[in-house]
Amino acid sequence: MQVTETLNEGLKRGYSITLTAAELDEKVNAKLAEAQPEVQMKGFRKGKVPMALLKKQFGQRVLGEAMQEAIDGAMQSHFEDSGDRPALQPSVEMTNEDWKEGDDVEVAMSYEKLPEIPEVDTKALKLEKLVVKAEDGAVDEALKSLAENAQSFEDRKKGSKAKDGDQVVIDFKGSVDGEEFEGGAAEDYPLVLGSNSFIPGFEEQLVGVKAGDEVEVKVTFPEEYGAENLAGKDAVFACTVKEVKAPKPAELDDELAKRYGAEDLEALKGQIRERLETEYGQASRQVMKRSLLDQLDGLVKFDLPPSLVEAEAKQIAHQLYHEEHPDDHGHDHGEIEPTDEHQNLAERRVRLGLLLAELGQKNEIQVSDAEMTQAVMQQARQYPGQERQFFEFVQQNPQMRQQIQAPIFEDKVVDYIFELAEISEKPVNKDELEKAIEALEADD
Repeated sequence: MQVTETLNEGLKRGYSITLTAAELDEKVNAKLAEAQPEVQMKGFRKGKVPMALLKKQFGQRVLGEAMQEAIDGAMQSHFEDSGDRPALQPSVEMTNEDWKEGDDVEVAMSYEKLPEIPEVDTKALKLEKLVVKAEDGAVDEALKSLAENAQSFEDRKKGSKAKDGDQVVIDFKGSVDGEEFEGGAAEDYPLVLGSNSFIPGFEEQLVGVKAGDEVEVKVTFPEEYGAENLAGKDAVFACTVKEVKAPKPAELDDELAKRYGAEDLEALKGQIRERLETEYGQASRQVMKRSLLDQLDGLVKFDLPPSLVEAEAKQIAHQLYHEEHPDDHGHDHGEIEPTDEHQNLAERRVRLGLLLAELGQKNEIQVSDAEMTQAVMQQARQYPGQERQFFEFVQQNPQMRQQIQAPIFEDKVVDYIFELAEISEKPVNKDELEKAIEALEADD
């Protein structure tokens, strides 16, 4: 087999692979000889079918298999010998389209190789970690929020009008064009006004009602409503108001703490403080990670595979288009041409992605099966009742597994660098941390 270089330009490589007819015939004969002992045909004992008859019967099928295996083997040997790592799946195609049995096989292979990544002295990196302690005011605010969530409702005075935030207990029946529809009726339903738990416009029409009132609530189902037979339709709900209740926040005491699984109020405050500081720590890590990536981006420069940059730029342009046009849910908007800004961002992402991948590989950083399972479980929770189907989908979809694995791997590499870098702590307050996070989001 002959392999000849046809292109060597930057990271682009091209090769012509020639598999002679004699080599191909030899491989076909070897595959048939390997299978011969197990072949049975009428008129012959098992394993005694003549090679000529085998070749006539199975030669065409084995020929294709032998050709594919030979080309795959040539590619594998090439990558092992050259040390090249293709950025994407190599393009492979036969160049003698009029090939017939007995001819040499000529194949063109092209790819972009991954660049050589320069070494980075991670121990020379200097980073600043923002440290925020949970202040008493923040703990009290969170405690107050828990009390509001644990609120109960008590009857208002007879004849009182319902206010926003009140709970009204209602019977209702919904109809479209005078016909009641399935799931549109309930009795003794407790509805908190302002909770936005019903169709837009429903709750607002119950502000000001009194116990004993009968009200017609007129609404329009959203166009993207789950039930297709109701989406975009005008509906009327006949409502009977049975009770009007005012919210009563829970007392800040040990009983409230026990409702949230704590022994007493002080223990609950301790849990809140710990949770807040965990949240602050996660936000601080985001800021420090951005600082790390900025430093790495400025430290290393190397050629980037054009195909990776192009694909990333298109993905960025597509994502930003849908962020700017949230009502456009389809993908029939035509080609979105990346801008120079998209191109620059794509180059940064590809450069940092390749650098982190190289650091991870050299330091044998891997995502464990347990970490992958946990990540899949977290995503599966977004599909209640369909968790098993989601697991099966991920197992059968390599691209989906890669999407889940990539951010885990990146964070493990970043944590590895954090362990080696020089990190100084800077005490700040909650507001300063929030400003730092807002600055990150503004740059994205």
